[in-house]
Amino acid sequence: MTDITEANTGTTAVREGYGFDEAALTRWMESHVEGFAGPLTVEQFRGGQSNPTYKLVTPSKKYVLRRKPPGQLLKGAHAVEREARVMQALGTTGFPVPRVYGICTDEDVIGTWFFVMDMVEGRIFWDATFPDVAREDRPAYFDAMNETMAALHKVDHEAVGLGDYGKPGNYFARQIGRWSKQYLADEEAGRDPNMDRLVEWLPDNIPPGDETSVVHGDFRCDNMIFHPTEPSVLAVLDWELSTLGHPLADFAYHAMMYRMPPDIVAGLEGADLAALNIPSEEAYVAAYCERMGRKSIANWDFYVAFQFFRLAAIFHGIKGRVIRGTAANAQAQDRAKAFPRLAELAVQAMEKCT
Repeated sequence: MTDITEANTGTTAVREGYGFDEAALTRWMESHVEGFAGPLTVEQFRGGQSNPTYKLVTPSKKYVLRRKPPGQLLKGAHAVEREARVMQALGTTGFPVPRVYGICTDEDVIGTWFFVMDMVEGRIFWDATFPDVAREDRPAYFDAMNETMAALHKVDHEAVGLGDYGKPGNYFARQIGRWSKQYLADEEAGRDPNMDRLVEWLPDNIPPGDETSVVHGDFRCDNMIFHPTEPSVLAVLDWELSTLGHPLADFAYHAMMYRMPPDIVAGLEGADLAALNIPSEEAYVAAYCERMGRKSIANWDFYVAFQFFRLAAIFHGIKGRVIRGTAANAQAQDRAKAFPRLAELAVQAMEKCT
């Protein structure tokens, strides 16, 4: 088991500062969760989600509670109610998400807003090479991810009540402007020549055409629960970054795994895909296109460059917080160090466009 798997797998006792009134939660669940019967035992998942996540165990069933973190929060951050809403809407279409039993916006219950959903039992892969899967089975696991992403982008967001879940249209212009502004404003984190090139180039090279769908925003193998023994996705998790956006941006973030160094986030850069029996980036893009009724994706490398730029901007912000002493944990420091590598990968994709 790798270090990252060990750090994120399983549960532990509720960590200091993250406890709450379990009796109050029990009373809430008795009133709001169909079929609930205590007694209730609470554990905390090890994974470092920004929204603390707990395993709720009863004699007959297991649930998951996801809450806003305690303390002062930035306006609009940690919007667990959005996560619950999008999963409830997608669940009506048969898309693989856990069943959400209820959302609580009464801070008097456990101190913050939260929601309770089914605990889906299965496998999570923290390594994009799927090392625990037999070589002959790996293509089917990649195809399952591809199929699930295409299914998400085919959902009629208006029909499922998500027409106001984000701003439709001009997604790239808005996102490039947002992240450029944030990058340029953080003077303590410093400037990077590759980022400066991207800030200048990206706005002038947005491909023509506009589309809108529900986008996950963080669609990676480690944000999915796979069937215990079969190549199928049982649930997609961590909808914190979901919104209405451009489906090709969402798919590019997912397919970015092909160029992502595995020490930054789950990635395949440097892996021998043929030896591992993992489909190539070209084949993976073609499979998505076939499912979506596209002949191809023109300007593919723009979308990849944009997503590396977006992630680099996020890591640049983390670098600034590390310098200011407001994000001193080891993961933050590692991400701060990774910032220039992401900017370089963005420029490599950009240069394929020119």
